[in-house]
Amino acid sequence: MGSKNKLRRFKENETFSNVFQPTRDELVNANFNLKGNWRAEVFKNNNPLVLELGCGKGEYSVALAQKYPDKNFIGIDIKGARFWRGAKTALEDNIPNVAFLRTQIELIDLAFAENEVDEIWITFPDPQIKYKRTKHRMTNMKFLQRYKQILKPEGEVNLKTDSEFMHGYTLGLLHGAGHEVIYANHNVYKQEGSPEEVTSIQTFYESQYLEQNKPITYIKFKIK
Repeated sequence: MGSKNKLRRFKENETFSNVFQPTRDELVNANFNLKGNWRAEVFKNNNPLVLELGCGKGEYSVALAQKYPDKNFIGIDIKGARFWRGAKTALEDNIPNVAFLRTQIELIDLAFAENEVDEIWITFPDPQIKYKRTKHRMTNMKFLQRYKQILKPEGEVNLKTDSEFMHGYTLGLLHGAGHEVIYANHNVYKQEGSPEEVTSIQTFYESQYLEQNKPITYIKFKIK
């Protein structure tokens, strides 16, 4: 994507009513007024709040919002030029129960209040295979603690990935730390009885992986 295109998308994002872009300072200094108020201020209802972390182009968040109109969805990514597409689609198609937040996942606990979130989706994250990249792995212990802070006590996390490494790493970590694995499958499209919300919605890259016969893995778990 050219820099002109990026700039145009950044400018357009600023005009979108469903895009929120707090500064790092706002979050760190607790000046972000939507923290704890997402339902009341943004969605104007009391429906469950679901986050997609690292939402990319936002197509998964938008598809979930269309499928589940009685839930609120927020796609989160640091790359605003990417989720511009999802935000624009949601406005054009009048999908009121999805919004987008531009921030780093490391700051997630500063953007949401304790027990504010019902569910989290992590879709196709970078597995960060190299050992020195472990701290960026989105299911490491530090990240899980951040998620636990904002999730309701019975809140669930979904990890969908094409990386066998990420799947195995996360399962091992969850079992080792005594978290509750509700469902795990290393090839959801080949397994009968896979959860419908996992197989009925695909990201752009996911459909490409499937064409290459790459297995898509999935884990649903609770952080204890």
